[in-house]
Amino acid sequence: MKYVLVTGGVVSGLGKGVTASSIGLILQACGLRVTSIKIDPYLNIDAGTMSPFEHGEVFVLDDGGEVDLDLGNYERFLDNKLTRDNNITTGKIYQSVLEKERRGDYLGKTVQVVPHITDAIQEWIERVAAIPVDGKDGPADVCVIELGGTIGDIESMPFIEALGQFSYRVGTGNFCLIHVSLVPVLSVVGEQKTKPTQHSVKGLRSLGLTPNILACRSTTQLDENVKEKLSKFCHVPVENIVTLYDVSNIWHVPLLLRDQKAHEAILRALNLKEVAKEPELREWTSRAELCDLLHEPVRVAMVGKYMGLSDSYLSVLKALLHASVACRRKLCIDWVPAGDLEDITAKENPDNYKSAWDLLKGADAVLVPGGFGDRGVEGKILAAKYARENRIPYLGICLGMQIAVIEFARSILGLKDANSTEFDPNTQNPCVIFMPEGSKTHMGGTMRLGSRRTYFQVADCISAKLYGNNDFVDERHRHRYEVNPEMVEQLEAAGLCFTGKDESGRRMEIFELSNHSYFVGVQFHPEFKSRPGKPSALFVGLIAAASGQLNGLLKKSASGLSNGHSPIKPPHQHEYGTKLVNGIHCNGNGVHI
Repeated sequence: MKYVLVTGGVVSGLGKGVTASSIGLILQACGLRVTSIKIDPYLNIDAGTMSPFEHGEVFVLDDGGEVDLDLGNYERFLDNKLTRDNNITTGKIYQSVLEKERRGDYLGKTVQVVPHITDAIQEWIERVAAIPVDGKDGPADVCVIELGGTIGDIESMPFIEALGQFSYRVGTGNFCLIHVSLVPVLSVVGEQKTKPTQHSVKGLRSLGLTPNILACRSTTQLDENVKEKLSKFCHVPVENIVTLYDVSNIWHVPLLLRDQKAHEAILRALNLKEVAKEPELREWTSRAELCDLLHEPVRVAMVGKYMGLSDSYLSVLKALLHASVACRRKLCIDWVPAGDLEDITAKENPDNYKSAWDLLKGADAVLVPGGFGDRGVEGKILAAKYARENRIPYLGICLGMQIAVIEFARSILGLKDANSTEFDPNTQNPCVIFMPEGSKTHMGGTMRLGSRRTYFQVADCISAKLYGNNDFVDERHRHRYEVNPEMVEQLEAAGLCFTGKDESGRRMEIFELSNHSYFVGVQFHPEFKSRPGKPSALFVGLIAAASGQLNGLLKKSASGLSNGHSPIKPPHQHEYGTKLVNGIHCNGNGVHI
């Protein structure tokens, strides 16, 4: 097994996750099998109980693991299926060591950070690296490890020590360290400054790790004299210093690495030059260029409560991007804070109220993603009502499905107090109820999590056609509330058709509204399995409906869809040319990604 470690210096948020994913992709393009591990030095057992404002979205794996969003980047770039153990946290390591101590496994030894914690980290890495994640037998050739945080963080110290020991133990030909650091450009003098990176590498070396490659984040390419200076002071060959400068979309990052021969430096460090081939990235290049070239917009109103941080909905944004590229449309996200749609905002902040409604009314499609808590729920219900009444394509995910059911019960069935027991435990018309197997005392890991099977109830419904599978589909879940099965008959009689259910037939997974262009709600999270070349079927359906392509897409369903992905393929490379500006445009509340 060969190991590539990606660390970060100077500041956080440099894009270590995208860099690690890109390294994995380019090694994969060289014909190697790749797996990934993300190390998060926080004390939480997993990311499941963390606020999206705190750490971005919680990514869910097939096995139900609630993990860091970077594992979503790994899966999207490498198209593999990771496990919960591919995300290591301080909490997991300490929990495993303390369980051994309680059992007496250490035979009376004093349990310490060194060697017990550091040994546990190394054992975990070796064990997980051997687990195949690409559907093939046997372990991968290379394991890419990303260490979260920044060199010098106190909580990272046990991992730094463990990785220093690990690099010595596996040997120089089996370990490659890539340090991602910042080379800022001071606006006053316009000069690229190397001192922050010098200090970061000095700190890294003092902790027992020496970088093989420097990946320098900067607004522009590094000047040759800057590379030479970094090489001299950081003891890294000039040819092993690459620039990760600003690009129009992140799909260009692997191409930056390839163009600067980063893969050759990695292969040299790992003694793999003789077995690897030149990276094959034609399809990836075509997609990156197509994304830049698209100009006909499709506007999607994202109605949510975590509007301050785009990472809160990262997988949803990526799935929308995958679908829009497949439909040849330039994605424009309008961020609509759900609370700003409510009547109380009209009184307290009329400008925000007007702005939110203007964005909603100007959208080609409406998407309400998942979430927890009652803040902004009434605004989401109003958004669903607007989309239903005005025949705007709508996709509701998890909570987005539940609030659409509540709105339908209120407006169509006349049940004015219809609600979820999550928001009103005493409602007389509980459309959404707490799941029988859920826990009300413990939050972490107690939801319905991971891949579950949904069986289509109607063969010719929109969702079945989009998936191209008239029997079932497997998608990932993360919820503790569900549609009340006692109200399903009443809802269906009024026109809300539950076209997908679980194996018991009592758990509602998909609904579609008859006599509407595209009004779909799903209890699962289809965004977690969307890939750049294999966009999620339901997201493609939303974008296709918003851009007038849905009927044609459904007619093509007979051509065969598989694995829950759309049949739309990227065109051949010669169909498009150079770059434009941004892969996704957001309004003033959003962030370019």
